[in-house]
Amino acid sequence: MSLKKRLFFILVATAPFTASALEYDMGKLSLRLTGFGTFGFIEPDLETPLSIGDWRLRGQATYEITDDKKIGAVYAMDESALDKGNFSREVFAYLESRTMGRIEVGFTDSVARKLGVGLPDVGGLRINDKPIYNEKILPNGAIIADTAINAGRSNSLRLNLVSAPINSVQYGFSVAGITDKYDWATDFGMKIRKPSGKVKTAYSLGLSFMGNPRDFDSEVYTAGVTSDWRAQMSMGMNLQYNSWIWGLTGRVIYDKDPIGEISDGFVVGTGVSYDLLKYSVSLTYMLSDTGVWQDNVADFIDHTVVASFRYKYTENLDCWMSGGMTSRTPFFSVGLRLTF
Repeated sequence: MSLKKRLFFILVATAPFTASALEYDMGKLSLRLTGFGTFGFIEPDLETPLSIGDWRLRGQATYEITDDKKIGAVYAMDESALDKGNFSREVFAYLESRTMGRIEVGFTDSVARKLGVGLPDVGGLRINDKPIYNEKILPNGAIIADTAINAGRSNSLRLNLVSAPINSVQYGFSVAGITDKYDWATDFGMKIRKPSGKVKTAYSLGLSFMGNPRDFDSEVYTAGVTSDWRAQMSMGMNLQYNSWIWGLTGRVIYDKDPIGEISDGFVVGTGVSYDLLKYSVSLTYMLSDTGVWQDNVADFIDHTVVASFRYKYTENLDCWMSGGMTSRTPFFSVGLRLTF
């Protein structure tokens, strides 16, 4: 039995004990384990079913220094990191103040990604983080499938500085280096949230600059980039009215004088979801255009549409199905997902 199947069945077996076994407080010290496991099937071209799996585990230890300050450490692992041959999705230490904000040091996402806003998909295809259907459906060209900035999670040491929310606004800065994938990278992120009122809103802006990337691989189906520098920008918006949520996100990538295959361009996505009791539905559309900034190559355009349905059986267990189509391949998928 594969690792992801074993993990899924372990998560199912421990589900009745999640309330007590996965969170433990010892006065000022607390330990917490969260995650999810998904197992299902996908049918590319609506023909032969193929198994798909996805999982993530995240462990966090926190020690409360004072009422206002605490320190902690995080280790996380998931399916996408393991597929890349990495032994962690993120591992970092942090110092947090309720009034000042948070400092993180280690191997983790940049501030621009952490403060980003995603699309409201309710299925189990990981739409906002290297979509899982790209593992089974091969495109005819390079695709930028993620609208959130990726500046290297596990291949460089990073320092994140994030403010506490100030009048609904939260912002932060990142700097990264000590890696053979680029000389250095810096990011800026900002999120504006208004969670009260009849219409709830969230907006995000992310900026990233990377010096001299060398075979830097950040996407599922784009080549590793080697160029003088890489610049990225992302924007996102979520609007919620009662049980309706509408999302709009986008990301632009520009490489200066790239060498080899082209991997820059842009991706935009929009989606809507609706919740009714234990049922949820969503519709998502994404457009990727790779190579649009380069005059000497033909750019590749990919359209993807995904419709998803979810039934929440319990607080921790739900079943989902998604149907959709990439530029040339229709697909249908179903699965179970356990969260804790």
